[in-house]
Formats: sequence, structure tokens, C-alpha cells
Amino acid sequence: MPSQNDSDVRFLMGNEAIGRGIIQAGCGVAAAYPGTPSSEVLQSLVRWKKELDHSIYLEWSINEKVAFEVAYGASLAGMRSVAVMKMVGLNVASDPFMSAAYLGVRGGLVVVVADDPGPHSSQTEQDSRFFSWFAKVPVLDPGTPAEALEMAVRAFEISEKYQVPVLLRPCLRVCHARQNVTLSKPAPIANVGPFEKNWTRWAAIPRFRLVLHGELNEKIEKMRLEEPESKPVPILNGSGNSIALVTSGSVSSHVRDVVASDDRLKDIDVFKVGMPFPSQADALQQIVDSHEKTLVIEETYPVLELQIMDRRKVEGRLSGAVPPQGELVPETVEDIILKSLGETPTEREAPKIKSRRPSLCAGCPHRPAFYMIKSIFDEAVYSGDIGCYTLGINMGAVDTCLCMGSSIGMAGGLARTPTASNGTQVVATIGDSTFFHSGVAALINAVHTGAPFVLVIMDNSVTAMTGGQPTPGNPYLADGSGGKPIDMERLIQGCGVDFLEVVDPYDHDAMKDALEHAKKHVFEDRNGVAVVITRRACIRAPNAEIPSQRFRIGDDCDLCMTCVKDLECPAIHYVKGERRMEIDEDLCAGCGFCVSICPSRAIELKGA
Repeated sequence: MPSQNDSDVRFLMGNEAIGRGIIQAGCGVAAAYPGTPSSEVLQSLVRWKKELDHSIYLEWSINEKVAFEVAYGASLAGMRSVAVMKMVGLNVASDPFMSAAYLGVRGGLVVVVADDPGPHSSQTEQDSRFFSWFAKVPVLDPGTPAEALEMAVRAFEISEKYQVPVLLRPCLRVCHARQNVTLSKPAPIANVGPFEKNWTRWAAIPRFRLVLHGELNEKIEKMRLEEPESKPVPILNGSGNSIALVTSGSVSSHVRDVVASDDRLKDIDVFKVGMPFPSQADALQQIVDSHEKTLVIEETYPVLELQIMDRRKVEGRLSGAVPPQGELVPETVEDIILKSLGETPTEREAPKIKSRRPSLCAGCPHRPAFYMIKSIFDEAVYSGDIGCYTLGINMGAVDTCLCMGSSIGMAGGLARTPTASNGTQVVATIGDSTFFHSGVAALINAVHTGAPFVLVIMDNSVTAMTGGQPTPGNPYLADGSGGKPIDMERLIQGCGVDFLEVVDPYDHDAMKDALEHAKKHVFEDRNGVAVVITRRACIRAPNAEIPSQRFRIGDDCDLCMTCVKDLECPAIHYVKGERRMEIDEDLCAGCGFCVSICPSRAIELKGA
């Protein structure tokens, strides 16, 4: 980033703009867990901290619940703080999030939750604005990167004014869009004073919680009436009172562009709501009453639509005018509006693009691990988890994928069924970051109950799926400063595990031996859960050891396709016209695992 003046303009990604807004607001503590589309917020904070020589404290927390609790503790001590996560991460943080709304805050506390309509890289399309409504926490819904910066600053102000957490909810298209954004000089780190002991507030028992709930309801009602963001504001004025369109957040940019660019839509009055909860329901109703028809377009659930009391003249998700699932991209928005007006939607021919399924990188250490799991535990039930290694489905080595850390808990249930009693073996796989995040408690449960399954922890030393953020196993923190690495082996042994082996997944024979020993321990000796750690740095990690050797496929190849069908190596492909297999040296990472598993021994070291 270039040098910083008191005020300048940068071409920023939405997440970078949010990070800058956090800095400009005088925030002193930021904690996050990585997850697309939110990951770049904390990463940008690291860059802003270095550029501005700022003293903000930054951390990648072990999970979203802990990130929220770190931020909340800082708030009670008087400092402005922020917790950052994606929308499914708010599920993990929901317990303290709900309770903090009752207890309130001292220093401004903002929870940045990035939603993923689509979904493009998530388990659900859930709408965090509904979570905000559920928790009785105000939510700001930015529509552009510039607005995201402004709302980040505003969120801290609202939080301190009403002493409640505030949710800032950028969607994917705001997080990853880019725009020229005007920056201001950061405010000094804010502090409302040291922690003041008051157990009836900060450690309130249920009797006092009832009182706090009443106070929270009063705060929400006051925000609804007084805060300008809660009121719908006109962003495009039509030429009549026949059609109104109410929108919010990321889709508001699409709505503005579509309506402004089509003369057929010139009569539409467009209104935008910056704070969809609590919104001014009376103002929304006035829009409905003063127009013949009102169309509500919002991502992803009908939050604004449900706050309109009389919906007889309203079209939206509840009426079926807006699709009940899927992202509202510009083409979809245009079709919705035109259909509502009785116009014929634009005919479009979808581009013909040959699809390619996602695949583990060439040289990924998970690939040989999955291959060996399939080889040793054929016809097992494979309980999978969230991360790059979910792509083990391509190799037939992942059968389930529910949520972060679920593979271990689900394996405990799968292993207690008649299917397992009849001889079907259960193997769970999980990554190192996910294991730290939410796998430890499930492992303790499995050990305590004697669950009969094999757990393979795929340790590649980073949170690879979201950009290579550090895990608790690394000796450094988010900003590069030193941190104490957590010894995974000691942690696992502390959970009571009796069988533990660590192996390099590139080592075919060692992998085979470790998995066979684990298999015997669990399914022959009946000794409960066994753990195998496959340890090799992600091929894209800074500390990855990239082998220098390269390989070729010789004339002994009988086209059995083991290398592409079973190993699924993207560096090997079939040359149709010549009826032979070939290794693409530009893709090959040189791991050499294909040499070990080629049935015809046709793959050999180049130049040997």
C-alpha cells in the first residue's frame, strides 16, 4: 500500500475497506476466524497496522466463539473491539452473541459477519440479518465497499450509544468487489475507561436477565425511531406512484443499475434501507400504502418484507416473485422487476463453458492420504469435514460433510449402528485447523465412550482453504509476531488417546503401516479410537518443501488409469490421439507418490 496522507483515495476490496473503517473508528482489538468471504478483513488489518504503525491487537482465534469472547472481553474493559467471521461462523459464536445482547457492552463492539448468497463456498445461504433480529441486535447492511467503510465506523458509534453489539453484514459481492474509497485519518484508539465490577450486569443471574431483556427491547425501539439508517431513503425517483421497490445491502447496487439503465423502469421509485433491523416499519408501510404495488428485493431472507404489516400489495420472496434460493445476480434482478411489471424478461443465451470440478492441487499431501485410506479401508464409511480435504469426495474417500468439526462426532454415531456392527468400518478425516477449531471436544467424547473408528488428522500446517492463515500449531500470530505453538500430539494424548502415529503422507510404505496398525487397534483388538496424523505442509504454504525431481511415464504403461481415476492427479492426463499418458511438468509438484502406486511400474524418475 502507498504512503498514507490525512485523506486519500484507494481502489479497495470491500473487505479491505471494512478493515480500514475498523482502524479509522479507533478500534483497539480485532479477533477473527478465517472463512470465505470474510478472511481478508483481518488480513487487511495486518497491512493497515503495519502501514500506519498502529497499535491495534490482532489475532486469528481458534474458532468464532472464542473470537467473539475475546472481542467482548476487550469491550467490557472499555476498548472498541471487533470480531470477524462468515455467516456459518456466527452459528458457532451464537451462544455468547445472544447473551451479550442482554448484558450489553462498554466499548463499541462490532461483529462483522460476511454472508454468502449462492452459496459459493459455504454450507448454507443463511441470512445473518435474521440472526440479528433473533438476537435483538441492530444490523447494518452495506451495498458497496465505500459504504462498508462508512458503516464500519457508524457501527461502533451506534454500539457505544446504545451499549449493544452491532452486526455489520457485508455479502460476498460487497466483500470482494472493488471501488475507489476515500480514506480519513484514523482516530486514536478509543477507551471508555477500565472495567467496572457490577455482577448484576456482567454476571447477571436469570432474575436480572429478565430486567436486561426489557432494557434491550427499549434500546431496539429507540434505535428504530431515532437512527437514520433504519428509515428507507429514496435512491431513485420515478415519475409516478404506481410502483415502489424496497431494497437493502449488496443487491441494492444491482437494483440501482438495472432500474437506471432501462427506460421501461423509469416509473419505479426505489428505496434503500441501511439498517434492516430494527427498521422503521411505519415508514415501510407508508411506501406500500402510497403505491399501487411494492416489490421487495433483498438478500437472502424476507427480513424487510416481514416487517411490513399489510403485505396485500407487496411482492417479494413471500409472494414467490423473488426466488426462494440462489444469489440475486443482476440478470436475476432484472428478470424479477420486468416480470413484476408484466414485461417480457430479456432472453439470454448462457455461455457454453466446459465445467471442471474442483480438485486437490497437484502435490497436495491430502491426495496420497486419501488414496491410502481407500486402499486400506475399502468399503468403509468415510466421515468427512470442512476444508480443502472435502475434495476427497472426488476420490471416493468422503461420504459425509456437515459442518466444522463434525466428522469426529458423526463417526462416533456411525460406529454405533447396525451397519458398523455388521463389519462396516468407519474412518473420519479432519484438517489441523478444523481439529483445533471444534474437533477436540468430539475426540474426548469418542475416547470416553470407546467409539470404534479411525481418525486421520490431515496436518498441512495452515488453514489452507481460506488463504493460508496460521493455526494454533504455528509459532507466529496474525501479524507475524511470535506465538507459542500448540503441540498437537500432546493435545491428542491429553484427550486420552492410546494409539497415535505421525506419518508423512508422501511416504507410501509408512502410510500403509500406520493405517494398518490403526485398523488392527480399532477393529481387531477392539481398543477404541485410533489417531493417525498425516503431516506435510500444504504445497502452497511458505514453509512447503517442494521436491525438485520430475517424472515421466514410460512405455510399460498399460493405460489402467489408476493415476487419474484413483489418485486423481491433475498433473497426469491422457493424450487421446497418441493413446498414452503424460505428466505435465508445469503442474507436477514432484511428490513422486504416483511412482509408488503405478501397477505397471511405468512411472520413473526423469533422467534416471
